[in-house]
Amino acid sequence: MTNAKQTAQEKIWDVEAAQNYDAAEGSFEPEVIQATVDRLAALAGSGPALEFAIGTGRIGIPLAQRGVPVSGIEFSRPMAARLREKVDEATIPVVIGDMSEATAGEEGSFTLVYLVFNTISNLMTQAEQVACFRNAARHLRAGGRFVIELWVPELRQLAPGLQAVAYQGSEGYFGIDHFDVVTQHVTSHHFHFGEGKEATLIRSPHRYIWPAELDLMAQLAGMELESRHSDWVGSAFTADSGSHVSVYRLPG
Repeated sequence: MTNAKQTAQEKIWDVEAAQNYDAAEGSFEPEVIQATVDRLAALAGSGPALEFAIGTGRIGIPLAQRGVPVSGIEFSRPMAARLREKVDEATIPVVIGDMSEATAGEEGSFTLVYLVFNTISNLMTQAEQVACFRNAARHLRAGGRFVIELWVPELRQLAPGLQAVAYQGSEGYFGIDHFDVVTQHVTSHHFHFGEGKEATLIRSPHRYIWPAELDLMAQLAGMELESRHSDWVGSAFTADSGSHVSVYRLPG
């Protein structure tokens, strides 16, 4: 990881972000976590699982509680420290590093590698995203699976000449995405409103990826698409789906 990239990511995923992450709207709803863990546990089977960008353990901890041995790779030390407040190293071993290159355990030792909640888009170049696929393949046993949860770019909402889309609004939150369609970069602006307080703003940069581009990345890493649904419960993926859960399989 270059120093510039590392510094930029450290500014985003700092101590404050780690402490507030578990309160993020939507992603911590019990039914969302339950559906995610159910699907991942079924895909892992009796083997161990590795979570890229494990964060504070939103999914890794309940998956481990289901009896699946879970390990993690996490770039942000504050995020990993927040996870460690919940479980010890023996319960969920975590390697500090970049998910596109860091290794955990022996090569080919996992039946499942997974990457949830749009996190692959935190890698800001196509080369890094391809490297992430190849790193997942290195960790997988023959026949193992790599699972990605990712949003579908909302470019159809952009009127000619516009570069931004408001994608979510509620009493305490408002979100805007600003697109650069030349570089496939998007910056998400998260406005949080506290009662009687001024709004706080968090910006997060991403490189958006089309499903077909993901499929090509998988091929370059020696994997093939096994299934794609619009959510964790297996709803059909259509032209109107706002996100997808894609499962790639390493042949063998």
